[in-house]
Amino acid sequence: MKKLLCILACAAALSGARAGNYQNFAVAVYIPERVVATFADPKVLQSQWDIISSQVKVDKVYIEVQRDGILADDKLLDEVKRFFVSRGIQVAGGSAFTGAESDLFHSFCYTDPVDRAFVKKASELAARHFDEFILDDFFFVNSKTDSDIAAKGDRSWTDFRLGLMDEAGSTLVVKAAKDVNPKIKVVIKFPNWYEHFQGLGFDLDKEPRIFDGIYTGTETRDPVYTDQYLQQYESYQIIRYFENIKPGGNGGGWVDTYNARYVDRYAEQLWDTMFAKAREITLFMWATIAEKAEAGDRAEWAGLKTGLDFNAVAAAYHPVGEGAPATPSWATVAGVALRQADAVVGNLGNPIGIACYKPYQSMGEDFLHNYIGMIGIPIDMRPEFPTDAKVVLLTESAKFDPDIVAKIKRQLEDGKSVVITSGLLRALKGKGIEGICETEVTDNKVLATDYVFGWGPGSHTDLGAQEHKVGILFPEVRFLTNDAWALVGAIENGNGYPVLLMDRYSKGVLYVWTIPDNFRNLYALPSGVTSAIKDVVMRDFFVRIDGPSQVSLFAYDNGAFVVESFLPGQAVVNVTVNGEFTKLRNLVTGEVVASYTPEAPKWPFRRHQAPQAPKAHFHVPMLPHSYAAFAPEK
Repeated sequence: MKKLLCILACAAALSGARAGNYQNFAVAVYIPERVVATFADPKVLQSQWDIISSQVKVDKVYIEVQRDGILADDKLLDEVKRFFVSRGIQVAGGSAFTGAESDLFHSFCYTDPVDRAFVKKASELAARHFDEFILDDFFFVNSKTDSDIAAKGDRSWTDFRLGLMDEAGSTLVVKAAKDVNPKIKVVIKFPNWYEHFQGLGFDLDKEPRIFDGIYTGTETRDPVYTDQYLQQYESYQIIRYFENIKPGGNGGGWVDTYNARYVDRYAEQLWDTMFAKAREITLFMWATIAEKAEAGDRAEWAGLKTGLDFNAVAAAYHPVGEGAPATPSWATVAGVALRQADAVVGNLGNPIGIACYKPYQSMGEDFLHNYIGMIGIPIDMRPEFPTDAKVVLLTESAKFDPDIVAKIKRQLEDGKSVVITSGLLRALKGKGIEGICETEVTDNKVLATDYVFGWGPGSHTDLGAQEHKVGILFPEVRFLTNDAWALVGAIENGNGYPVLLMDRYSKGVLYVWTIPDNFRNLYALPSGVTSAIKDVVMRDFFVRIDGPSQVSLFAYDNGAFVVESFLPGQAVVNVTVNGEFTKLRNLVTGEVVASYTPEAPKWPFRRHQAPQAPKAHFHVPMLPHSYAAFAPEK
C-alpha cells in the first residue's frame, strides 16, 4: 500500500511539474557543453532553471556532451541529467562536431585518424548517458587537407564529401553509439542552408535512412543582413520539405535568438515553425534565452497591438529567480509566442501547397521557393516528382534530374499544367526542352517598370506600375509568335517582354515564369502582376490571397488557413475561398469577417476559360508582423 501511495504521489508531483505544457507540440531547450560546464556549481543550474521555467514551459532538454573538441565530464553529465529527470523533464544528449566554431565553423577532418577517433569517442560518451542523441548542425566537412585531397582523387568535392560523411555518420556516430547502447535513437539536425548541403557532405537522400531521425533548422533570422538572406517563409517551408523527405521522422524545428533586428522576428520564427506542424521546437540555447530580450528597431509598429504585443509582454512580466533580467527575457518572448501558436495549431489540418519538385543534391535559383512563399503562394516542396499534382512548379534545381524533360512531357500529355522558371528554361537549353517549346532565355536584360495582361491582338490591360517606378531587371525570354503567348508582359520604354508565357503541348499547358535577377524584386511587382501569376499557379487551390507582397499564406487540408504579414505597416489582404461561403471565422478570437461582392474581372479573354466555380471574397485587415487563422463558414 505504501508503495502504491508513493507511486501515486510521484505521479502527481510529475503531473504538477508538467502542468501548463503546450497541447499541440513539445518544447525543448538545448544546453551546449560550455554551459553544462558551468553547472558544476549547482546554484547556477538552479537559478537559470528558475528563470527559464517561469517563462516558458519546458518538456525536454538536450544536454551536450561535446563541442569544439571538448568533452563534458561524465560525473557532471549524470548530475545534470538527474536534476532534470527529478523535475519530470525528458533528457537527451547532443553533440556539435565543429573543430573550431569561432574559425568560420572549421570542421573536423574525416580523413584524419585522430579526428575520426574523437568523433567515435564522443558518440560513445553520449550513448552511455542517454537513449537519444542529436547532432547539432555541424556534421559536415569543409576541410581540404592533404589527406582529403589524396582521398578525393578525381572526384568532385561534392561527390567525395557525400560519400565521406555517409560513411562517417554510419560508422563513427550511429554504429559507435548503438554498440554502446543498442536502444539509442540517433538524430541528425540539418541546418537552414539546404540549397548547398551536398557540397559539404550533408546528404538529404541517404542520411535520413542512416540516422533514426532528422531535425530541422528553422532559424531564418533577419532576411536582409544575415548569411544566405533567408526569407521568413523558410521557417515554415523547410519543415514541410524535410517532412516529405522523411515522413513521420522529422522531429521538429530549431530556432535561436541571434541576428534579429527586432524582437518580433524571433517570435515569427517560432510561429512559422509551429504552423508547419512541427512536433517539437528546440530553443537554442539555454544561457541566451535566460538573458534580456532586445526590442530592437520596431518604432514603426511599436504603438500597435501586433502579433507580439511587446509592450503588453513587458507590462505583464515579473522577474523570477536569482539574476533574472529586469525586463522580459528571450524565454519570456518564446513563452508568449508559443502559447499563441498553441491556440492556433490544434485547429489546423495537414499543411498543403503548390507542388514543387526539388531533387536530392540539387541547387539552382537558390532559395527561390521561399521568395515565392513571401508573395502569398504556399509551397509544398518534394524530393520526388509530384505526378499526382494538376499544377507543378519547377525551378532551376529540377535540372539535376536527368529525366526532367520526359517527366514534364508526361504531365502535359496527361492534361496537366507545368510552370517552369526562366532559370530552368535556360538550364534545359539543348537538353530536349525544344521538343516541347522553342523558347529560350537570351543574354539580354530588361529593366521594366510597367506591366500588362492579356493575350490576343490588341487585348492588353494595364496591370499598374510600382508606386515609385522601381526598375526591375529581368532576363529576356524569346518565343515564337502565335506558337506561345505572353499572358503577362513587362514594358520597357515601349517594348514588351514576357513575364508569364503559355505554350500548349498535347493536352496540357506549359508556362514559363520569368524571374527577376534579384529574387527580392518579386515583392516590388504590382499586385496585379502577382494576381495574374496566381491565376495560373493557384488555379485549382481552395484559397488564395491577393494584395501586397511579404504576406504569406499557410493552407491546410481541413479548409483552415493562416495569413501572416511580415510587413512593417498595416495592410488589407483580399482573401478568396472556393465555395458558397458567407463569412470567415477567426479561429482564435471567434470574430467574423463578412464576404463582399467584387467587381467583375477586367482581364480579357476570360471567355476561353472553363466556367468558374462559386467563390467567396473577403477583405482582411492585417497589422504589421501579425497573423490570423481562419475557417470559412456558410
